[in-house]
Amino acid sequence: MNESATRPSVVVGIDGSKAAIQAALWAIDEAVSRDIPLRLLYAIEPDGAQRTLPDRAARKLAIAENAVRYAFTAVEAADRPVKIEVEIAQERPITALIRASASAALLCVGAVGAYHFRAARVGSTAAALAVAGRCPVAIIRDQGHRDRRHPRWIVVDIHGSGENSLLLGIAAEEALLRNAPLKAITCRETRGGETDDKGAPGDCERWIRANSDRQLARWIRCYPEIQVESVAVHRSLLDYLADNSRSVQLVVVGARNHAHLEQLVGPMGTAVLNNSDCSVLIVDRQNL
Repeated sequence: MNESATRPSVVVGIDGSKAAIQAALWAIDEAVSRDIPLRLLYAIEPDGAQRTLPDRAARKLAIAENAVRYAFTAVEAADRPVKIEVEIAQERPITALIRASASAALLCVGAVGAYHFRAARVGSTAAALAVAGRCPVAIIRDQGHRDRRHPRWIVVDIHGSGENSLLLGIAAEEALLRNAPLKAITCRETRGGETDDKGAPGDCERWIRANSDRQLARWIRCYPEIQVESVAVHRSLLDYLADNSRSVQLVVVGARNHAHLEQLVGPMGTAVLNNSDCSVLIVDRQNL
């Protein structure tokens, strides 16, 4: 069931889990908007032994084919104009995903899966993809906890990053694609009312908001149809998401922001966001 993987595509890691199916469904809009195929990639973990028994190899291949077929059917049922490609690779899942990322426009994985994306390993897997992946990486969570009374935001933290323009642009594109509002937050962890060279806490917050508004002005002009807000937060990004995860559908972060990556894809982020619908999109300028 292999097809050429050299053309640009949106790649989804498939492992037979519901989380992987949700990642595939999320990725449909990404592929359609780019007018490129959606590639479903299943990697068969090699056995430790030098030689795999034929019956065992056949059984593992059958499991892989069933998982891919189930994902294929789910994507087809969405009835969207997307071309679906499949690949079954005989290599470690993380190796296969990194290899596929070299020619991918986007790599999507479920945050919790049946095998190589299960909760116990999502931190190390996501961290490896974030560092070694050669394209943007989306880690998808979809538990169905949607509060339809409130908008589900696309969030981007624009404090302390040299890639604010890049991250804002990608976040705005995601907001447009998903008909969602965009919230640019500036996270500043302070202790006990401390101040910096911007003056008193109130003055500092006003300066931060004014600076954020200046950065957002360009994107508001480019995307007038998007609702855009900015907010200053005196806590970490993970703390903010812990309190607002039900109303946030996607957070966009830079791959070079190691503090954010450690928060969001490490064990702490996995624990905080595990039962939420908050997905993470990791972007590196060099991989665009």
